[in-house]
Amino acid sequence: MVLSSCSLTWISPSFSPKLNFPHSNYLLRNTAICSSNNTAFCALETISSGESHCQRRPLLLGVGALTANLQLTNLVFAQEKPDRYQAFVDYEDGYSYVYPREWKEFDFLAHDSAFKDKVLQLQNVRVRFIPTEKKDIRDLGPMEEVVYYLVKHRYAAPNQRPTINGMEERTIDGKHYYTFEYILTSPNYASGSFATIAIGNGRYYTLIVGANERRWKRVRDELKVVAESFRLLDI
Repeated sequence: MVLSSCSLTWISPSFSPKLNFPHSNYLLRNTAICSSNNTAFCALETISSGESHCQRRPLLLGVGALTANLQLTNLVFAQEKPDRYQAFVDYEDGYSYVYPREWKEFDFLAHDSAFKDKVLQLQNVRVRFIPTEKKDIRDLGPMEEVVYYLVKHRYAAPNQRPTINGMEERTIDGKHYYTFEYILTSPNYASGSFATIAIGNGRYYTLIVGANERRWKRVRDELKVVAESFRLLDI
């Protein structure tokens, strides 16, 4: 993939800095476009290597997003992603992740972003964050203690039995992430999930992606890609 540079001016506050990018074998190119009212945006030309026509979609960037734009190049475009995924990048709130291409966006109470399967609505991903004075996820304590407390006392309802299947710590560009897999079982229903937690920008971020336990073995690897794709952006 190739991403060319783009000259930027200030952007009107009415534009949203939350972006969706397709992941496929495409050539990506930025073109700066300026309007007469002193606003500017970049049009992202998505050009299939096997097609002769171009499809344009707005890539809205301001001067303050220049650093995030460079990170986007490194985190999203510079590494090859599976064709079945799209990237969601939130410059304003400082995070990004990928999700299955066929999923659609929806509102999830108290969450900043969420996507779900068009048919199986319990198969979804959602992200939320809260303010914190902590600087790093390690400040919460050892990973085993943190994960056990979260799953047992925060994620599981009183009538659910939690089971933790695994956990790992990853360090990417100096930032630390805890990712873990857990099952919640109740008398009438069970679900499987991955969660990734991280701290940065004065915020404690949580991404959870899950599905009905009956489908968990079938979609587990697909959803793990989503959990492990979560990245913090400096804002």
